[in-house]
Amino acid sequence: MRYTIATAAALTALTAFAAPAAAEFELSLYVGVQSVDESTASGFLPGGAPVNRSVDWEGNPFDAPIYYGGRAMWWTQNNIGFGIEGTHTKAYATAADAAALGLSRLELSDGHNIITANVMKRWPGVFANANWTPYVGGGLGVAIPHVDAQVVGAAQRTFDYETTGLAVRGIAGMKYDINDRWAAFGEYQFTWSGNDITLDPDPTVPGQTPGELNADILTHAVNFGISYSF
Repeated sequence: MRYTIATAAALTALTAFAAPAAAEFELSLYVGVQSVDESTASGFLPGGAPVNRSVDWEGNPFDAPIYYGGRAMWWTQNNIGFGIEGTHTKAYATAADAAALGLSRLELSDGHNIITANVMKRWPGVFANANWTPYVGGGLGVAIPHVDAQVVGAAQRTFDYETTGLAVRGIAGMKYDINDRWAAFGEYQFTWSGNDITLDPDPTVPGQTPGELNADILTHAVNFGISYSF
């Protein structure tokens, strides 16, 4: 079943809002350099033809729309944080890999969007220079890619948002306090998702059944961003 990003984000947010009352609210935005590991795409095309192929995914983080993300965190007095995060990752199959799967294009390029409920831990004051604060975190949620795929010879492509499976996030970074409100940060982040992607049938072929591609997507990113706390 397919959902809008807003619906899935709201469901994920409910988990985060169940967290304990916080002492501080922090909003963060970031961009970065993102890559995608090779993985196997398997399943069947519309009509039932089986496919199985190792895909050398490309991240292309600076192609429009660029890679970016943001999160909202509620920090407690013991420096444990609870919140939500959304990241616009991307994954493109090469032309050769798409063709081997029987597709003229296979992109999750208007976002292989990852939305998670996060738990994080920070250590303010651990360094002599109190402006530096290391942190780690993780999250659990859903993958909502915008699937752009077309079967070779089909009259119409699959071009829609799909909720494709479970997503996991890991974060490790360092924040520098510019003042009592604003901070800059750099971090490493990975996301993993298991994706069951539906391929729409060709409307010109009567009775054709939908296809399905199954693929794990593992991304790595180095992010740079800015935070505002209140």
